[in-house]
Formats: sequence, structure tokens, C-alpha cells
Amino acid sequence: MKAIVNGGTMSQAEIDEYVRRIRKKHPDRIINELTLTINGKYVDIQYNYDTVPFERIRRITGYLVGTLDRFNDAKKAEESQRIKHEI
Repeated sequence: MKAIVNGGTMSQAEIDEYVRRIRKKHPDRIINELTLTINGKYVDIQYNYDTVPFERIRRITGYLVGTLDRFNDAKKAEESQRIKHEI
């Protein structure tokens, strides 16, 4: 994680506390970059998260699947021969 402090200096303990607070608020996300801007008594906090890998899931031949690599030959054949409907 990249931490940037603008407008002054901040100890590593203070930066770690801001990171802890953000992680407590969103425990399932990974912080990519943190920017802390000091403005007098106030600190503006901006942070970005890493992207989350997305896998498409569809219903094929009665099963919810992401890819067809785990299908046996019969299910692959069934998928290739099915009628695909237009919307």
C-alpha cells in the first residue's frame, strides 16, 4: 500500500491508525493507495481500493458455472448443442 502525506509531516503510528480505521470500516477490501492531506487541525483522507477480480457466473444446463473447464465431454456437448435465445 502506498501512503502519501501532503501539507505537513505525520508519524508512521498516525498513518497506521488511519489505515486501521479504514480497514475496520471495510474489512473485505484491500487499500491500494492512501492520501492524507493536513490542513491545520484537520486531515483530509482519500483512499483507493484494489480492483476485485470478477468471474461471470451463468446457468448452463441446470448448473451455475463460471467456466466450462470442469464439465465432462457429455455436458460440454450438451452446452454446445443447446438453443441460445435472443432477447
